[in-house]
Amino acid sequence: VQLQASGGGLAQAGGSLRLSCTASGNIFSINGMGWYRQVPGKQRELVASIGRGGLTDYTDSVKGRFTISRDNAKNTVYLQMNSLKPEDTGVYYCNIQGRRTMLGSSRDYWGQGTLVTVSS
Repeated sequence: VQLQASGGGLAQAGGSLRLSCTASGNIFSINGMGWYRQVPGKQRELVASIGRGGLTDYTDSVKGRFTISRDNAKNTVYLQMNSLKPEDTGVYYCNIQGRRTMLGSSRDYWGQGTLVTVSS
């Protein structure tokens, strides 16, 4: 299973970016999907998550500004980031909980990370 993330880059404060992450390979089903952020010297933190049925959750600092969504047919998760702030800067990693076979166990898969830099 491979996760390919895209959409990071440089934005000015107040601007927007949209991240995408697509899972490919031998995967039978995907349950939760999410985006994490990591900055130097800090632990990776969950930014937003979405269940298979569409239930979402956000860390407090991004509520009202970020929107997570998914396209189950495309095995893709998105993160629309609006009203960006310098403190949103970091490497964003996509994550899925999926299983490779119908009876297999669910496990975490990670994308390669995409850098988001927000200038003030």
